[in-house]
Amino acid sequence: MFEQTFKNIDDILHKDAGCGSELDYVEQTSWILFLKYLDDLEKDRATAAELTGKTYTPIIDKKFRWTSWAAPKLKNGKIDHNALTGDDLTDFVNNKLFPYLKKFKTSAESADTIEYKIGEIFSELKNRLQSGYNLREVINLIDQLRFRTHAEKHEMSHLYEDKIKNMGNAGRNGGEYYTPRPLITTIVKVVAPKIGDKIYDGACGSAGFLCEAFAFLNKKGLSTKDTTTLQKKTFYGKEKKSLAYIIGIMNMILHGVEAPNIIHTNTLAENLADIQEKDRYDVVLANPPFGGKERAEVQQNFPIKTGETASLFLQHFIKILKAGGKAGVVIKNTFLSNTDNATVAIRKTLLENCNLHTVLDLPGGTFTGAGVKTVVLFFEKGKPTRNVWYYQLNLDRNLGKTNPLNENDLAEFVELQKTFADSENSWTVNLKDIDQSTFDLSVKNPNKKEEVTLRQPQAILEEMKALDEESAEILNSILELI
Repeated sequence: MFEQTFKNIDDILHKDAGCGSELDYVEQTSWILFLKYLDDLEKDRATAAELTGKTYTPIIDKKFRWTSWAAPKLKNGKIDHNALTGDDLTDFVNNKLFPYLKKFKTSAESADTIEYKIGEIFSELKNRLQSGYNLREVINLIDQLRFRTHAEKHEMSHLYEDKIKNMGNAGRNGGEYYTPRPLITTIVKVVAPKIGDKIYDGACGSAGFLCEAFAFLNKKGLSTKDTTTLQKKTFYGKEKKSLAYIIGIMNMILHGVEAPNIIHTNTLAENLADIQEKDRYDVVLANPPFGGKERAEVQQNFPIKTGETASLFLQHFIKILKAGGKAGVVIKNTFLSNTDNATVAIRKTLLENCNLHTVLDLPGGTFTGAGVKTVVLFFEKGKPTRNVWYYQLNLDRNLGKTNPLNENDLAEFVELQKTFADSENSWTVNLKDIDQSTFDLSVKNPNKKEEVTLRQPQAILEEMKALDEESAEILNSILELI
């Protein structure tokens, strides 16, 4: 039922002049969905208070509650046909509802409350639906969705995840919004965070890593104390882009984290020298954007200056980890071999300050719409690297939109990684055996039987297209700097 509702909502948004793309569909569905979620949350809190003989004070004033303006009901449970619609509805939403909700940002007690998140979300976006009649139709559909039971929330979170995936597939910057879920699950499994760890993603996008880490830790039978720790003191994210920030918060809420600790900020604008012990985390899980170019003033925040976004993020992650802290970070595979001064210096820093114990080499096509090859670096801070264990994911098929990565593809990696075992796809390199001037860590599998495989023309054309797009993006970013 939920799936059909989402499809019907997209059909309505498609007709509206204010919504031009899949990105708009997700954004607009998100804020309406959020207010319906909030209404269900308030009902649950009121019921719980009643059962214990307490009184519950609602967060939202009566006239701004979902049941007052969005879905006032008749006795038969149907929405009152006198409910706001057309220009009256858009006028109320744009000029009264949004300004009211924005104010929560200043009146909330602290940033880890649902009140603060309400204020922050409605400060960041606006209603793009131009037709109040379309808006009324969408509200009526969303009103049918329920967030009361665990099963309902679970189904909603899966559907929302699909929407983010489609949004990622819709544009060539898809990887920005969506890291394949099987890859995230695998990274979380290998890093294996525990309750009590502070888990951080400084480029959290749609918060896939934080959602998956929550699912990994949120097992049945947790004590009340552990549950509170997971809700309030475990997951921390930062995100620069408004839309990804909103989606990240909504995604975490749907996965069961009530007031996500995600901040809308440019992580790279923080000076590395200002990071103190109290700011550090036990676990870093991230897929920072690659291919971006950062301006000179941002580069000033880092000891090793480079315009490459991912290289700056890697410096940030190394610095912000506590001693003994663990990380799983996705990065472009060229990071392992590039010979420019900055990359060599960052590799050296990583190897001296951290134990880079595992490198997972992923095939092309892992990220839909991105023509780059990636690796995952797994490291622990506090001890230098002695040996690096490599695993090369060799699949007998080409990955793509219709044939994505699945968890089974990574099962052998997870198993062999436990003991750093050698196999046809895995091997260990002693750091003494690498070039001590370039610290080149490129992936060269000594165990793979060389086979000459002729690539399909379609695969070659897709790679050429992706490389053309990447070149155009780099040229544009250079032109912006001129």
